Amino acid sequence: MKIIIDTCVFNSSDVRENVELKIDSKLAKNSNIKTENLIAYPPFINSHDHLISNWFPKAGFGHKYKNVNDWIEDMKVTDSFLERNKMWINDGSFDLTDKNANLIIQLGIYKNMLSGCGHVQDHIPNQKKEYYQDTLITILENYTQCHSISMGNWWGGEDAIKEWKKTNNKLPFVIHLAEGTDEIAKQSFSKLEKLGLLKPNTLIVHGIALTKKEIEKCAKIGASICWCPESNLYLIGETLDIESCLEAGVNIVLGTDSSMSGSINLLSELKFANKNFPKISARILYKMITENACKALFLGKSKGELRSETNELLLLNKKNNDPFENILNCDINDIELFIHKGVPLCGNADFLTNFEIDSADYYFYGNRRFVIGHPEKITHKINSLLGYEKKFLFLPF
Repeated sequence: MKIIIDTCVFNSSDVRENVELKIDSKLAKNSNIKTENLIAYPPFINSHDHLISNWFPKAGFGHKYKNVNDWIEDMKVTDSFLERNKMWINDGSFDLTDKNANLIIQLGIYKNMLSGCGHVQDHIPNQKKEYYQDTLITILENYTQCHSISMGNWWGGEDAIKEWKKTNNKLPFVIHLAEGTDEIAKQSFSKLEKLGLLKPNTLIVHGIALTKKEIEKCAKIGASICWCPESNLYLIGETLDIESCLEAGVNIVLGTDSSMSGSINLLSELKFANKNFPKISARILYKMITENACKALFLGKSKGELRSETNELLLLNKKNNDPFENILNCDINDIELFIHKGVPLCGNADFLTNFEIDSADYYFYGNRRFVIGHPEKITHKINSLLGYEKKFLFLPF
């Protein structure tokens, strides 16, 4: 199948007009399609989420915290957390292949899919192999992690040093760091350094309390930082010194965090970042969810760039002639076609006529919209377990 598209973003410095793309898919028919008013991108990458925690509403008591550790304790008695506990309770094993846990994980997968994310870094203890297999989008499995310096690996896995050693410098080591404004948060970077864990493969998440000098050290060593502005400002009232990061040349990536503290989805996170930090160009934000993410997560360039022959494609409505600004004007319903590993995942149902698919494998809703699988069955099961209807803002049905 070949598609001619008005504008194609191959990467942040390579944008071409009127391009013919060949779709590498066993499902694609031998057809030629000419589109109008669409822009093509590689699927986006969400560098930080907690799929098991994608629940609503946000958890908290309306005030800001000096340290996320305090929020974690408060969170445990919020209505939102207790409601989620009716579905799944962490017994200490943190096994997310549990049947009910998987229902919540599927919510998180749809949250990401419906915002154009083909890959998501789910910051949790490494799971059984089956957790990462046969998922609708790619949940990254090649990483090691520690929850944080201040709380250790309280949710599972080995201590931070042992986790980092398992990377052999070939995998990302992911850790929450400096998520607050108190002394505990301020001291966490120096503790990370003393443990010998500030490395080129370290992915620091949040970094709110990092000083300019500490940010410069991250840049010098080649460590990456994941910025989650909506979650940070909701919980702490402050966020990473993003301007110093960009000035120093730190590899910055963007993450949603979970919906219990963060944004609805990655498109919403981009809008939030743009609104609150308008000096950051749309092109730079785009790099955070493509090229920079590939570097931080050891994915290789191919996942963050569009190719002329591809099995990964995201088509968005053209609402702004600048393809990077365009993303900031789009929402869930502006995804016209999202293909991952050669499979059409969601978009405008008119595109499905170009694929050999079984319509029973898809859910159709709204004005000619489709999504793979049956999320309505997932929400029905959740409603049955809760005993009432539950709405999730990241689902458009």
